[in-house]
Amino acid sequence: MTNLQINGQRLWQSLMDLARIGATPKGGNARLALTALDGQGRDLVCGWMREAGLTVTVDQVGNIFGRRAGRNAALAPVMTGSHIDTQPTGGKFDGCFGVLAGLEVMRTLNDHGIETEAPLELAIWTNEEGTRFVPVMMGSGVFAGVFPLQTALEATDAEGKRVGDELRAIGYAGAAEVGGRALGAYFEAHIEQGPILEEQGNVIGVVTGSLGLRWYDVTVTGMEAHAGPTPMPMRRDALFGATFLMQEVVRIGRDFAPHGRGTVGVVNVHPASRNVIPGQVRFTVDLRHEDAAQLAQMDARFRAACEALAAGDTTGTALDVTVQDVQYFAPTPFAPELVAQVRAQAAARGYAHQDIVTGAGHDAVYIAGVAPTAMIFVPCKDGISHNEVEDARPEHLAAGADVLLGAMLAQAGS
Repeated sequence: MTNLQINGQRLWQSLMDLARIGATPKGGNARLALTALDGQGRDLVCGWMREAGLTVTVDQVGNIFGRRAGRNAALAPVMTGSHIDTQPTGGKFDGCFGVLAGLEVMRTLNDHGIETEAPLELAIWTNEEGTRFVPVMMGSGVFAGVFPLQTALEATDAEGKRVGDELRAIGYAGAAEVGGRALGAYFEAHIEQGPILEEQGNVIGVVTGSLGLRWYDVTVTGMEAHAGPTPMPMRRDALFGATFLMQEVVRIGRDFAPHGRGTVGVVNVHPASRNVIPGQVRFTVDLRHEDAAQLAQMDARFRAACEALAAGDTTGTALDVTVQDVQYFAPTPFAPELVAQVRAQAAARGYAHQDIVTGAGHDAVYIAGVAPTAMIFVPCKDGISHNEVEDARPEHLAAGADVLLGAMLAQAGS
């Protein structure tokens, strides 16, 4: 049914209507997870789901599921979804596009009187952004068994407010068990949140999987001393040494192209005085790659650089270097048969497309651990996301929703 298309104008209007809740002065959104504004957004979208004939249930971590019946209720559902919580200065499309594209699929099937063999479901996952509460991707993580329900419910924000209490406050502390249910397939549509599709002139990104990542906290310790009287050869300058590691992080990312990433995001210098040689530097490191073996090689190269600095091989002066492992996510390949389906739908509909990996975390990454999963990317303007100026073209959003429609129908049977 490659001639079947969603209503692009209706999809755009739904996005704009949701964006009014928590609208910011620069045209973005601030609907942090489980705030009153998040509750209002949930109410709006749940109302639309019910109007589309979906049966809505809420689980104990606040995940929302809208089910459209199929001819065979015994079949595992084909699910789509994303999230509607935002960053403090977020945009109108991150997450919201995936939810409302899924809703538009349901509406389009209703418009044409199409019944699928397997049921279809639309999910709204709780606290994907992780801005107010950690861990990130909370709802999908509990659903997939990555961490316990109680861990999520006991998480607190900066004011000490608990997830469980805030769910009750907005009316979304559901009774349904979290997870433990079969899924036939899971598709997630999303803006790319990066510049590649726009730069290449492509409309659809066929997401083959997600980058794995390793996070570290690094501390380089030397000795602070007066900047004037201390000769250069006699210094143990922690910042001078740390800069070699920081540059090596970037070189590692470049040397493992095209999917390597190397980033130093936070740097703290002690004692941070103009005329004192830095005695200690603490900084964060983020390494990513789509291939587990190459990510391991990146890790080994970074650790070797740390050992060389500590031994004095890098600067001629030995420094104390400690590396603390903070987090590891293995690379997550998506289901080849679903990836192929997305690719086939894009081609059949004449949309310029390319294979791509996601460098950002998405609910789909956790769901891939319990169900066959694929993602569909569309471009965002200048690759900007997590920003109030985040933008996307209506025709690109419609194209992504069309591919989602085709892929879900192919999996569910019609």
